[in-house]
Amino acid sequence: MDCTYRKPLKIHLVTSTESPEFPHLARALSQSSLVGLDAEWKPQRSHQSNFPRVSLLQLACQPRPRFNPESDESNASVVFLLDLSSIPLPSIWELLKELFVSPDILKLGFKFKQDLIYLSSTFCSQGCDIGFDRVEPYLDITSIYNHLHHKQLGRKLPKETKSLASICKELLDISLSKELQCSDWSNRPLTEGQKNYAAIDAHCLIEIFNIFQVKVAQKGNSCSSISELDSSNLDLGLKGILEKPDIGNKTVRFKLCEALDIIRATSYYSQCLPEEVVSRVSYLNTMPMDESLVKIVRKYGEKILLRECDKAPKTSKKKGRKQSSVIVDSREKRSDDIGDWQGPPPWDFSLGGDGYPKFLCDVMVEGLAKHLRCVGIDAATPRSKKPEPRELIDQTSKEKRVLLTCDAKLLRHQYLIKNQIYRVKSLLKNQQLLEVIETFQLKISEDQLMSRCTKCNGRFIQKPLSTEEAVEAAKGFQRIPDCLFDKNLQFWQCMDCNQLYWEG
Repeated sequence: MDCTYRKPLKIHLVTSTESPEFPHLARALSQSSLVGLDAEWKPQRSHQSNFPRVSLLQLACQPRPRFNPESDESNASVVFLLDLSSIPLPSIWELLKELFVSPDILKLGFKFKQDLIYLSSTFCSQGCDIGFDRVEPYLDITSIYNHLHHKQLGRKLPKETKSLASICKELLDISLSKELQCSDWSNRPLTEGQKNYAAIDAHCLIEIFNIFQVKVAQKGNSCSSISELDSSNLDLGLKGILEKPDIGNKTVRFKLCEALDIIRATSYYSQCLPEEVVSRVSYLNTMPMDESLVKIVRKYGEKILLRECDKAPKTSKKKGRKQSSVIVDSREKRSDDIGDWQGPPPWDFSLGGDGYPKFLCDVMVEGLAKHLRCVGIDAATPRSKKPEPRELIDQTSKEKRVLLTCDAKLLRHQYLIKNQIYRVKSLLKNQQLLEVIETFQLKISEDQLMSRCTKCNGRFIQKPLSTEEAVEAAKGFQRIPDCLFDKNLQFWQCMDCNQLYWEG
């Protein structure tokens, strides 16, 4: 993963409630007022009747400054990876339930509602009948991004929102590789790459929020309009607070979601709560948020509420005649037949080819094209950004290539021929490269390595350039780092786009 953090990230894998990491988790949650949430599951290739089972839940905790403020290490964020495939889920249901609704902890997420739906379904399937139905207080990273860019509050978000990787690049100048997002998270043990990916995905939420918090603080008076209760009134009952003329009018202006905060400030609240709720509130032994965080929650806070309709997979509502199952089965069989490679490739000598493998990678496997180019294989990409299936097939035929794709729907088009398309089954780019090499029995020689431009698929010039020649060729086009001038390096240049390359 191509990203650099200012401090090394502490990662703890929790595989059992008996492990030493579990009490560390409970202690960290109790000492935190900010927790980033994320979840991972095995990707589904097609529509399923059940929600996917969540395999991993990530909790990134940022301790309050009051805990050993002189120690930087004690205040460093820590990420816990809860292995839901190993931990008995009923044993951690109450801890997570308390975390999700604790008013003392602000939860952060990126479109976490979908994660919560899958998480609730996973716990229900393991004997936790209630599952999870809410997260509050909550703040979505998409909302934070919109606030930072002064988007009008209350307006409906556009359908195409920025990805988390795009937001991280813009706000943190960090590149998040999403390659492992589609890996099989149900496999055990998890790889180190998966652990780092999962931890950083949750931790970056806190990093983004910290930028937002600084921006809010710099505005100074941005939260000054928020009504606050004076500390001298905390011992009054709710009735007494409402009767005071200098407070009653302010209280009426509070949002409905803030009423709970008012009630919690009175002794009446603790007397009226059922015993099970009182014990649940003290489960994490949390402390109230700092005043600056309280103001942000009151002004920008959100919550996630799951309705009954969210707890079952949605069925397709498309109208039309129900197709015969025989026709559907034959189409699926045909798709599988075409997806599995069956014939000589177009470049085969028996078909009048020149013997040089050539591929066309559609947008779903565009990263595979760069990997193929690195080993000297001719791998083109579509001419347009959003090509129609017919355009892909036409380009494949004219250039005598094999179309590589992960899109099973593309295989159903009637005008396809067997040796024209191959469905890549692996998810990770390195595995995809190996799959293509093995399927088409490609021979990779050492002199082929790095013989093609990874940017445009062009060929390199035959003779490498010296440093002086490379500097001259790069003028007004590409900057060569100064640290390379003292090294005796050779440079290669693409004959099509003029991009320069060097070893290292």
